[in-house]
Amino acid sequence: MFARKLGRRALMSMVAGGALALGGAGLAPKPSFAGDDQIVEKIHFLIPGGAGGGWDGTARGTGEALTKAGLVGSASYENMSGGGGGKAIGYLIENAASQHGTLMVNSTPIVIRSLTGVFPQNFRDLTLVAGTIGDYAAIVVGKDSPINSMEDLLAAYRADPSKTAIGGGSVPGGMDHLVAAMAMQAAGEDPTGFKYIPYDAGGKAMAALLSGEIAALSTGFSEAVDLANAGEVKIIGVTAGERVDAYPDAPTLMEQGIETTFVNWRGFFAAPDLPEEKLAAYQKAIGAMYDTPEWEEVRARNGWVNIHNSGADFQSFLEEQEQQIGDLMKTLGFL
Repeated sequence: MFARKLGRRALMSMVAGGALALGGAGLAPKPSFAGDDQIVEKIHFLIPGGAGGGWDGTARGTGEALTKAGLVGSASYENMSGGGGGKAIGYLIENAASQHGTLMVNSTPIVIRSLTGVFPQNFRDLTLVAGTIGDYAAIVVGKDSPINSMEDLLAAYRADPSKTAIGGGSVPGGMDHLVAAMAMQAAGEDPTGFKYIPYDAGGKAMAALLSGEIAALSTGFSEAVDLANAGEVKIIGVTAGERVDAYPDAPTLMEQGIETTFVNWRGFFAAPDLPEEKLAAYQKAIGAMYDTPEWEEVRARNGWVNIHNSGADFQSFLEEQEQQIGDLMKTLGFL
């Protein structure tokens, strides 16, 4: 079952590689005479969304850490919005021969949107490089809510389902909805039975939470921590396998008997048919990055969780996530 299997490693977001048409030979093995730790000469990061979004921050933060640590000589960035990320994916595939110097960032939506037909491609059409970071999901309630645990929320739902709606910042069938549904499913409830209300802005969702329009909000863990630190919400459930250091007072769903975990991964993809030596160099540079103070500075600043997965593990993870998300979306009527 999706709710029981989406674990810390399992849900990593892997990102696809893309670049400028002239960005080809960006990977150079470290010369034997090099006096530093450089592994890759340059990387062009292709970002499937606009400036300031999660993909943009992930690509630029990763490039910052890699270059400042001396693992990569230089990094460049290109934002290519459109088609829910499909424009960048299509560009990378169609121009594969000239894009060996490009890494494209992506995340869980590459799985969801390929399943729902937002774009025709999927992760199999790309070279899988590595999943790098993640953000767990969380269920929160208003600071003055009588609900203090998932048990309380479930009790309220069972007593009066029509008055126990759950809100989120994604459309029906999007990530916030799926997280709420998998939590309900793992708790033994019908994942199609609860009322989900989407909001297009965080302020609107918070207003709905405080007014009682919704009983709980499904959101990203880092956002939940910001709200909790501001004294606006209580975090009643986190989709991590164990409590997260960034907010150790927040209980996991698992410890409350709801056996489900989930993480919105982010990671990197490259063009199809990337030469093996270039793939190996990319993976080596990303793997070495985790041991550097430059990466820790970037990670801590953004509140990211380290979730590193590459090679065959990345492939297996994506295939498992695709199957499990697909099964849940069929149950919910979105496929």
